Amino acid sequence: MKMAKNVPIVLLAGLFMSASLAWAQPNLPIEPDEETRLEEIYDHEAHMVIFLYSLKGTDSVDYVVGRKVWDHQRSVYGNPVYFLESYPLFYWWNHTMYNDPEQDGVNGNELVYLEEVDFDSSRYKPCLFNGQPC
Repeated sequence: MKMAKNVPIVLLAGLFMSASLAWAQPNLPIEPDEETRLEEIYDHEAHMVIFLYSLKGTDSVDYVVGRKVWDHQRSVYGNPVYFLESYPLFYWWNHTMYNDPEQDGVNGNELVYLEEVDFDSSRYKPCLFNGQPC
C-alpha cells in the first residue's frame, strides 16, 4: 500500500518537470516560405542541402534547415538536381541547433542538439558549375 501512495507524487513531479521544460524552451517556427530564402548550400561531406532564411526579411540569416540528399543528377542543361528528404534533419534558430531524427517537420518532437551556437556558413565552399553558381 505504501507504493500506491507514492505513485501520484512521482507522476505529479514528472508532469511538473515536463511542463517547466516546455515552458522554458521557445517554440521552433515552421520552415518559412521560399521568398524568405537567402541561399542554398550543398554540403558534399554530409550529403545535405542547407537552406538559409531570413525570417525578418533582411540580408541576415536567422533560420537554417538541412535536408538529406538521397540522389542527385545533372539536368539536360548540366545543372545539378537534388532529390531531397521531404522534411529537414536539423534546424538552427535563435542560436540553438535542433535535431529532428524522425524528419517529420516541426511538430514539437525536435530535440535540442546544441545551444548558444551561431551558424557559420563560411565553412562551406560555394557550389560552382562552369564558374557560375549552381
